Amino acid sequence: MAATAYLFPGQGAQYVGMGQSLYDAYDEAAARIDAANEVLGFDLRALMFGTADVDDPKAALTATEVTQPALYTHSLAAMAVLDAHDVAPSMVAGHSLGEYSALAAAGALSFEDGLRLVRRRGELMAEAGKQRPGTMAAVLGADDEDVEAACTAATEAGNGVVQPANFNAPGQIVISGDVEAVERASERLDARTIPLSVSGAFHSPLMDYAREGLASALEAVTISKPQCPVYLNVTAKPTADPDEIRQRLLDQLQSPVRWAQLLRAMDADGATRFVEIGAGSVLQGLVKRTLGRDAERQGVDTADDCAAFIDELAASA
Repeated sequence: MAATAYLFPGQGAQYVGMGQSLYDAYDEAAARIDAANEVLGFDLRALMFGTADVDDPKAALTATEVTQPALYTHSLAAMAVLDAHDVAPSMVAGHSLGEYSALAAAGALSFEDGLRLVRRRGELMAEAGKQRPGTMAAVLGADDEDVEAACTAATEAGNGVVQPANFNAPGQIVISGDVEAVERASERLDARTIPLSVSGAFHSPLMDYAREGLASALEAVTISKPQCPVYLNVTAKPTADPDEIRQRLLDQLQSPVRWAQLLRAMDADGATRFVEIGAGSVLQGLVKRTLGRDAERQGVDTADDCAAFIDELAASA
């Protein structure tokens, strides 16, 4: 059965000016971005638009505790417009931080609760990176099994741990952990490795500091049954169980994002179109790499994107 999957981007997709065209063109989007300012108690809108009184707008937006609320708010501002036009997905998923956006889009989290969670998550992850500094590296051209074996061997050699953090697409994997361990794993691989500029070793045991705080934050919010299946990062499988969602959001801090496996599961379950809701086009690229160039994909980032998507669906109705 044909179905449309909505995908929500994670950290790294942010850009100065994100969300501004939506804000200017749609009252629903403006109301959501304004609401984010009220919930957070600081001017997220100015940081997103690049109008804040800061020396380096790009650097200010890249701070983890700002990036995560900004990406979430942008995606949910676009969703507010789509919801107003009764444009609903058949299934959803989000990459890392984007999983929170996906859950809010599917009605499992309120916008406000999701925003508070991602802000807290960002704060905790930033502090975890200070408490136990680590790093991440992209591995290009290696098989999953080879990367896993290299990480295991590098960890067993001592002086730190390393593990796969993101299975983004075939031949595109990110590893994460202690600096020396990441370097050892990279040396063991017959593949190109690219060190990433990050503030912590995300999706690895080095995020242990953040776990207790995030667990408390998750317990404090209501998670409802989503209106459509949510494909989870940790399992690459769909669920509508609030208890499982809560547990897997916590597990996700220290577990790999199984994105390629998740896309294959959506494809097997009938997804024929993949729509990236929010900043950038990274996830559209991963759909192409994972499912092939014939996989139908598009983005809803700007006001023009939103209008084109709504018009297209209206024409085909």
